[in-house]
Amino acid sequence: MVAMQPVDRPFGLWLKHWRSQRSFSQLDLALASEVSQRHISFLESGRAQPSRDMVLRLAAVLDVPLRDQNLMLTTAGFAALYSEGDLDAPEMQPVRQALDFILQQQEPYPALVVDRYWNLRLQNQAATRLLGRFMSPESLQAFYEPTGINMMRLMLHPQGLRPFVVNWEEIAAQLVQRLHREALADGQATPSHALLQDLLLSGDLPKTATAPNWQAHPVPLLTLHLRQEDLNLRFFSTIATLGTAHDITLQELRIECLFPADEVTRQVLCAS
Repeated sequence: MVAMQPVDRPFGLWLKHWRSQRSFSQLDLALASEVSQRHISFLESGRAQPSRDMVLRLAAVLDVPLRDQNLMLTTAGFAALYSEGDLDAPEMQPVRQALDFILQQQEPYPALVVDRYWNLRLQNQAATRLLGRFMSPESLQAFYEPTGINMMRLMLHPQGLRPFVVNWEEIAAQLVQRLHREALADGQATPSHALLQDLLLSGDLPKTATAPNWQAHPVPLLTLHLRQEDLNLRFFSTIATLGTAHDITLQELRIECLFPADEVTRQVLCAS
């Protein structure tokens, strides 16, 4: 399946796309949004045009991300509603303070904040120490981009963390399959699609990651195993997002917290 570019996708196809993503039938969506099934059908086929309120109502029922709600609005002929702020802007200072508080509370265990495209935005001291155990400042510098370190590249690249990930093939397969899904949802001519293509063209990925597998079921809990000489660290992670965000940048931030998966790792982290 080839994803359409967002600018080429009319409102009706956006609506059908998100209805399918949420496993809603036309009747399900009609009942939940309190409109007729016929109207939903007409909207998807382009035989009817939605009002602004209708776009927002359907997007709310389908739990459409804010970025895509803006696209649905503009393809329906309305102005975008949600802003995309700069995390470093002065008006974002309260949010930065809240994120810093979350990261500090995770000490002595690592925590980091990445954006929609896997760019590292913030990290706590434990995460800095963990990276420093495996990457020198000079080798880490090679992964800096204008948007910061891309954690997907850092995890998968032979000059990054790959040599230290004992279960690299399993980790790589899970990460790239996730990127396949994100690239499909975002469409072509987006950073997600460009990142995926760069990784696929590198030729360094396991065969289980090169092609999308829509039927694959993620394992219940995937442990990251890092090893350098006699140092063995095992982690499991949780990912959180900011609730009730009304800014695109904030809604797309992901806060990943790493926890020790065994007593040895806990002791090493607590002694750091």
